[in-house]
Amino acid sequence: MKLLIVFNPNAAHGRAVRKLTAIRAKFESLGIQIEFKPTTHPGHGIDLVACTDLSGFDGLIAAGGDGTLFEVLNGLYRHPKSARIPLGLLPIGTGNAFARDLGLKPAAWSDAIDLLQTRRTREVDVGFVKSADRSFYFLNIVGMGFTVDAGKTAQKLKFFGNTAYTLATLWQVLKLKSYPLVADLDGRELRSDNIFITISNTRFTGTHFLIAPDAGIDDGLLDVTILENLPRHRLLRLFPTIYDGRHVQYKEISTHKVANIKIHSPSAMLLGPDGELTGRSPVEITCLHKDLTIFW
Repeated sequence: MKLLIVFNPNAAHGRAVRKLTAIRAKFESLGIQIEFKPTTHPGHGIDLVACTDLSGFDGLIAAGGDGTLFEVLNGLYRHPKSARIPLGLLPIGTGNAFARDLGLKPAAWSDAIDLLQTRRTREVDVGFVKSADRSFYFLNIVGMGFTVDAGKTAQKLKFFGNTAYTLATLWQVLKLKSYPLVADLDGRELRSDNIFITISNTRFTGTHFLIAPDAGIDDGLLDVTILENLPRHRLLRLFPTIYDGRHVQYKEISTHKVANIKIHSPSAMLLGPDGELTGRSPVEITCLHKDLTIFW
Protein backbone atom coordinates (compact mmCIF):
# COMPACT_ATOMS: atom_id res chain seq x y z
CA MET A 1 0.00 0.00 0.00
CA LYS A 2 1.35 3.41 -0.96
CA LEU A 3 -0.27 6.64 0.17
CA LEU A 4 0.22 10.26 -0.83
CA ILE A 5 -0.12 12.47 2.25
CA VAL A 6 -0.73 16.19 1.92
CA PHE A 7 0.46 17.53 5.26
CA ASN A 8 -0.36 20.95 6.67
CA PRO A 9 2.45 21.86 9.12
CA ASN A 10 0.44 24.86 10.31
CA ALA A 11 -2.60 22.80 11.31
CA ALA A 12 -3.72 23.22 14.92
CA HIS A 13 -1.90 26.55 15.09
CA GLY A 14 1.43 24.84 14.30
CA ARG A 15 1.06 22.01 16.80
CA ALA A 16 0.51 19.38 14.08
CA VAL A 17 4.14 19.44 12.93
CA ARG A 18 5.25 18.07 16.31
CA LYS A 19 3.39 14.83 15.53
CA LEU A 20 5.15 14.21 12.23
CA THR A 21 7.86 11.89 13.58
CA ALA A 22 5.31 9.74 15.42
CA ILE A 23 3.06 9.62 12.35
CA ARG A 24 5.91 8.45 10.12
CA ALA A 25 6.87 5.80 12.67
CA LYS A 26 3.31 4.47 12.84
CA PHE A 27 3.05 4.08 9.07
CA GLU A 28 6.48 2.38 8.97
CA SER A 29 5.47 -0.08 11.70
CA LEU A 30 2.48 -1.13 9.59
CA GLY A 31 4.50 -1.50 6.40
CA ILE A 32 2.62 1.28 4.59
CA GLN A 33 4.65 3.28 2.08
CA ILE A 34 4.08 7.03 2.30
CA GLU A 35 5.08 10.14 0.41
CA PHE A 36 4.61 13.45 2.20
CA LYS A 37 3.87 16.70 0.41
CA PRO A 38 3.77 19.63 2.88
CA THR A 39 1.72 22.72 2.15
CA THR A 40 3.36 26.13 2.48
CA HIS A 41 0.48 28.58 2.09
CA PRO A 42 -3.33 28.72 1.94
CA GLY A 43 -4.68 27.03 -1.17
CA HIS A 44 -1.42 25.15 -1.78
CA GLY A 45 -3.06 21.78 -1.13
CA ILE A 46 -5.30 22.23 -4.17
CA ASP A 47 -2.35 22.86 -6.48
CA LEU A 48 -0.23 20.06 -4.97
CA VAL A 49 -2.89 17.44 -5.64
CA ALA A 50 -3.95 18.86 -9.00
CA CYS A 51 -0.37 18.75 -10.32
CA THR A 52 0.48 15.26 -9.02
CA ASP A 53 0.21 12.05 -11.03
CA LEU A 54 -1.95 9.93 -8.74
CA SER A 55 -1.60 6.68 -10.67
CA GLY A 56 1.22 5.38 -8.49
CA PHE A 57 -0.74 5.71 -5.22
CA ASP A 58 -3.43 3.63 -3.55
CA GLY A 59 -4.87 6.54 -1.63
CA LEU A 60 -4.73 10.30 -1.05
CA ILE A 61 -4.65 11.49 2.56
CA ALA A 62 -5.34 14.96 3.97
CA ALA A 63 -3.29 15.47 7.14
CA GLY A 64 -4.59 18.54 8.94
CA GLY A 65 -8.01 19.96 9.78
CA ASP A 66 -11.18 20.46 7.80
CA GLY A 67 -9.54 23.22 5.75
CA THR A 68 -6.79 20.84 4.61
CA LEU A 69 -9.39 18.23 3.66
CA PHE A 70 -11.26 20.89 1.68
CA GLU A 71 -8.13 21.76 -0.32
CA VAL A 72 -7.18 18.13 -0.97
CA LEU A 73 -10.73 17.32 -2.09
CA ASN A 74 -10.78 20.22 -4.54
CA GLY A 75 -7.35 19.26 -5.86
CA LEU A 76 -8.58 15.70 -6.39
CA TYR A 77 -11.53 17.01 -8.39
CA ARG A 78 -9.14 18.68 -10.83
CA HIS A 79 -8.46 15.12 -12.04
CA PRO A 80 -10.93 13.22 -14.25
CA LYS A 81 -13.15 10.84 -12.30
CA SER A 82 -11.35 7.78 -13.66
CA ALA A 83 -8.08 9.05 -12.14
CA ARG A 84 -9.43 9.84 -8.66
CA ILE A 85 -8.09 7.55 -5.95
CA PRO A 86 -9.70 6.93 -2.53
CA LEU A 87 -9.54 9.87 -0.12
CA GLY A 88 -8.73 9.62 3.58
CA LEU A 89 -7.66 11.86 6.42
CA LEU A 90 -5.45 12.20 9.47
CA PRO A 91 -7.27 14.49 11.93
CA ILE A 92 -4.53 16.71 13.35
CA GLY A 93 -6.13 20.15 12.94
CA THR A 94 -8.18 22.48 15.11
CA GLY A 95 -11.48 21.45 13.56
CA ASN A 96 -11.93 17.86 12.46
CA ALA A 97 -15.68 17.70 11.94
CA PHE A 98 -15.58 15.19 9.10
CA ALA A 99 -13.47 12.82 11.22
CA ARG A 100 -16.36 12.48 13.64
CA ASP A 101 -18.54 11.05 10.89
CA LEU A 102 -15.85 8.40 10.41
CA GLY A 103 -16.16 7.51 14.08
CA LEU A 104 -12.84 9.18 14.89
CA LYS A 105 -12.31 11.51 17.82
CA PRO A 106 -10.55 14.87 17.21
CA ALA A 107 -6.77 14.39 16.94
CA ALA A 108 -7.13 10.57 16.83
CA TRP A 109 -4.56 10.29 14.05
CA SER A 110 -3.30 6.88 15.21
CA ASP A 111 -6.81 5.40 14.96
CA ALA A 112 -7.12 7.02 11.53
CA ILE A 113 -3.99 5.20 10.33
CA ASP A 114 -5.42 1.92 11.61
CA LEU A 115 -8.54 2.66 9.56
CA LEU A 116 -6.44 3.31 6.45
CA GLN A 117 -4.64 -0.01 6.87
CA THR A 118 -7.93 -1.91 6.47
CA ARG A 119 -8.29 -0.48 2.92
CA ARG A 120 -12.03 -0.47 3.54
CA THR A 121 -13.80 2.11 1.36
CA ARG A 122 -17.27 3.36 0.51
CA GLU A 123 -18.84 5.77 -1.97
CA VAL A 124 -20.16 9.01 -0.49
CA ASP A 125 -21.91 12.16 -1.61
CA VAL A 126 -20.07 15.38 -2.41
CA GLY A 127 -21.51 18.89 -2.46
CA PHE A 128 -20.85 21.09 -5.49
CA VAL A 129 -21.04 24.86 -5.06
CA LYS A 130 -21.41 27.37 -7.87
CA SER A 131 -21.17 30.83 -6.31
CA ALA A 132 -21.03 34.32 -7.75
CA ASP A 133 -17.23 34.33 -7.94
CA ARG A 134 -16.04 30.71 -7.91
CA SER A 135 -17.02 27.04 -7.90
CA PHE A 136 -15.80 24.33 -5.51
CA TYR A 137 -16.61 21.00 -3.85
CA PHE A 138 -17.18 20.18 -0.18
CA LEU A 139 -17.62 17.09 2.00
CA ASN A 140 -18.93 18.55 5.21
CA ILE A 141 -20.87 21.81 5.29
CA VAL A 142 -21.41 25.26 3.78
CA GLY A 143 -22.65 28.02 6.06
CA MET A 144 -23.87 31.59 5.65
CA GLY A 145 -24.54 34.34 8.18
CA PHE A 146 -23.78 33.72 11.85
CA THR A 147 -21.75 30.57 11.21
CA VAL A 148 -19.42 32.47 8.84
CA ASP A 149 -19.08 35.33 11.29
CA ALA A 150 -18.13 32.82 13.99
CA GLY A 151 -15.73 31.08 11.58
CA LYS A 152 -13.87 34.33 10.94
CA THR A 153 -13.55 34.88 14.69
CA ALA A 154 -12.45 31.25 15.27
CA GLN A 155 -9.54 31.69 12.85
CA LYS A 156 -8.18 34.37 15.17
CA LEU A 157 -8.61 32.11 18.20
CA LYS A 158 -7.06 28.86 16.94
CA PHE A 159 -4.33 29.05 19.56
CA PHE A 160 -7.07 28.02 22.05
CA GLY A 161 -7.29 24.65 20.29
CA ASN A 162 -10.60 22.78 20.25
CA THR A 163 -12.37 25.49 22.26
CA ALA A 164 -11.78 28.11 19.54
CA TYR A 165 -15.11 27.46 17.81
CA THR A 166 -17.09 27.57 21.05
CA LEU A 167 -15.48 30.84 22.12
CA ALA A 168 -16.01 32.33 18.67
CA THR A 169 -19.69 31.38 18.70
CA LEU A 170 -20.27 32.93 22.10
CA TRP A 171 -18.53 36.13 20.99
CA GLN A 172 -20.73 36.39 17.90
CA VAL A 173 -23.86 36.02 20.05
CA LEU A 174 -22.96 39.39 21.56
CA LYS A 175 -22.85 40.94 18.06
CA LEU A 176 -25.99 39.19 16.83
CA LYS A 177 -27.48 40.25 13.49
CA SER A 178 -29.82 38.74 10.93
CA TYR A 179 -29.76 38.35 7.16
CA PRO A 180 -32.78 38.30 4.83
CA LEU A 181 -32.49 35.42 2.36
CA VAL A 182 -34.49 33.85 -0.45
CA ALA A 183 -33.90 30.12 -0.90
CA ASP A 184 -35.11 27.80 -3.65
CA LEU A 185 -35.32 24.30 -2.16
CA ASP A 186 -35.73 21.83 -5.03
CA GLY A 187 -38.08 24.32 -6.70
CA ARG A 188 -39.88 25.46 -3.52
CA GLU A 189 -39.28 29.09 -2.55
CA LEU A 190 -38.61 30.06 1.05
CA ARG A 191 -38.19 33.67 2.25
CA SER A 192 -37.04 34.45 5.77
CA ASP A 193 -34.95 36.71 7.97
CA ASN A 194 -32.21 34.40 9.24
CA ILE A 195 -29.44 34.25 11.79
CA PHE A 196 -27.82 31.50 9.75
CA ILE A 197 -28.38 28.89 7.08
CA THR A 198 -26.21 25.78 6.78
CA ILE A 199 -26.15 23.16 4.04
CA SER A 200 -24.74 19.91 5.40
CA ASN A 201 -23.54 16.72 3.78
CA THR A 202 -22.48 15.27 7.14
CA ARG A 203 -23.66 15.67 10.72
CA PHE A 204 -20.95 17.69 12.48
CA THR A 205 -19.35 21.10 12.14
CA GLY A 206 -16.55 22.76 14.12
CA THR A 207 -15.27 20.26 16.64
CA HIS A 208 -18.36 19.18 18.57
CA PHE A 209 -21.46 20.79 17.01
CA LEU A 210 -24.05 18.22 15.84
CA ILE A 211 -25.57 20.69 13.41
CA ALA A 212 -27.40 18.20 11.15
CA PRO A 213 -28.23 15.12 13.27
CA ASP A 214 -30.20 13.39 10.50
CA ALA A 215 -27.67 13.92 7.69
CA GLY A 216 -26.57 10.87 5.72
CA ILE A 217 -23.35 10.97 3.74
CA ASP A 218 -24.63 8.74 0.96
CA ASP A 219 -28.37 9.48 0.78
CA GLY A 220 -28.18 11.78 -2.24
CA LEU A 221 -29.50 14.72 -0.21
CA LEU A 222 -28.15 17.76 1.60
CA ASP A 223 -29.53 18.76 5.00
CA VAL A 224 -30.49 22.44 5.22
CA THR A 225 -30.72 23.99 8.69
CA ILE A 226 -32.16 27.50 9.02
CA LEU A 227 -32.26 29.57 12.21
CA GLU A 228 -34.74 32.42 11.92
CA ASN A 229 -34.28 35.74 13.68
CA LEU A 230 -34.68 35.50 17.45
CA PRO A 231 -33.71 37.48 20.59
CA ARG A 232 -30.18 37.13 21.96
CA HIS A 233 -31.38 35.50 25.20
CA ARG A 234 -33.25 32.88 23.19
CA LEU A 235 -30.13 32.11 21.14
CA LEU A 236 -28.10 31.69 24.35
CA ARG A 237 -30.61 29.05 25.46
CA LEU A 238 -30.47 27.34 22.08
CA PHE A 239 -26.68 27.36 21.75
CA PRO A 240 -25.82 24.48 24.16
CA THR A 241 -28.31 22.18 22.42
CA ILE A 242 -26.24 22.24 19.19
CA TYR A 243 -23.74 19.92 20.89
CA ASP A 244 -26.22 17.03 20.87
CA GLY A 245 -28.56 18.05 18.03
CA ARG A 246 -31.54 19.12 20.17
CA HIS A 247 -31.54 22.57 18.54
CA VAL A 248 -33.69 21.16 15.71
CA GLN A 249 -36.55 20.96 18.22
CA TYR A 250 -36.71 24.77 18.58
CA LYS A 251 -39.55 26.50 16.73
CA GLU A 252 -37.07 29.01 15.25
CA ILE A 253 -35.16 26.17 13.55
CA SER A 254 -36.39 24.63 10.30
CA THR A 255 -34.76 21.70 8.54
CA HIS A 256 -35.07 20.49 4.95
CA LYS A 257 -33.60 17.69 2.84
CA VAL A 258 -32.84 18.73 -0.74
CA ALA A 259 -30.82 17.67 -3.76
CA ASN A 260 -30.39 21.27 -4.92
CA ILE A 261 -30.65 24.67 -3.27
CA LYS A 262 -30.27 28.20 -4.64
CA ILE A 263 -29.76 31.12 -2.25
CA HIS A 264 -30.08 34.84 -2.97
CA SER A 265 -29.37 37.72 -0.59
CA PRO A 266 -29.82 41.52 -0.96
CA SER A 267 -26.04 41.93 -0.93
CA ALA A 268 -23.20 39.47 -1.51
CA MET A 269 -22.59 37.25 1.51
CA LEU A 270 -19.44 35.27 2.26
CA LEU A 271 -19.68 31.46 2.32
CA GLY A 272 -18.05 29.16 4.87
CA PRO A 273 -17.30 25.72 3.40
CA ASP A 274 -15.48 23.07 5.48
CA GLY A 275 -13.47 25.39 7.71
CA GLU A 276 -12.68 27.83 4.90
CA LEU A 277 -14.08 31.26 3.96
CA THR A 278 -14.54 31.53 0.20
CA GLY A 279 -17.22 32.25 -2.39
CA ARG A 280 -20.09 34.73 -2.25
CA SER A 281 -23.82 34.66 -2.84
CA PRO A 282 -25.86 34.23 -4.95
CA VAL A 283 -25.06 30.54 -4.80
CA GLU A 284 -26.33 27.20 -6.09
CA ILE A 285 -25.44 24.01 -4.22
CA THR A 286 -26.01 20.52 -5.61
CA CYS A 287 -25.55 17.06 -4.10
CA LEU A 288 -23.44 14.72 -6.25
CA HIS A 289 -24.72 11.31 -5.21
CA LYS A 290 -22.01 8.75 -4.30
CA ASP A 291 -19.48 10.63 -6.40
CA LEU A 292 -16.38 10.01 -4.24
CA THR A 293 -14.62 6.98 -2.77
CA ILE A 294 -13.25 7.45 0.75
CA PHE A 295 -11.50 5.23 3.30
CA TRP A 296 -14.09 4.29 5.90
